[in-house]
Amino acid sequence: MSDLQKSLSVSASGMRAQATRLRHVAENIANSDTPGYQRKLVPFELAAQSGNDAGGVKTGRVQLDRSEANRIYDPSHPMADSDGYFTGSNVNTILEMADSSEAQRGYEANLKMFDQARKMSSSLLELLRR
Repeated sequence: MSDLQKSLSVSASGMRAQATRLRHVAENIANSDTPGYQRKLVPFELAAQSGNDAGGVKTGRVQLDRSEANRIYDPSHPMADSDGYFTGSNVNTILEMADSSEAQRGYEANLKMFDQARKMSSSLLELLRR
């Protein structure tokens, strides 16, 4: 595998990983008002590929955030206990928006690297044709 192909592969793996992360962030935001919902976290891992050292990144197994969920007082809620409280979600919308921006910027950075490698490959082919 050539260096240009390796760089395309690494950039593509980064875009896939950031897209997966962004999908889970969107899911967390969508369920922020769902009682009992636990925030999902997507860890990144080094993608060791056999036969080459291109590497890249991949998403690990989705994990649940074990932080304490909000206790909400609403005696009329169907899930309320005898004291009138029910367990909300542990999603912090501000944190999710920050994670969303970070994932988007990471995706864009990988896209620019992919585009640069593609342009370099095209330029090389053009030089070889002459």
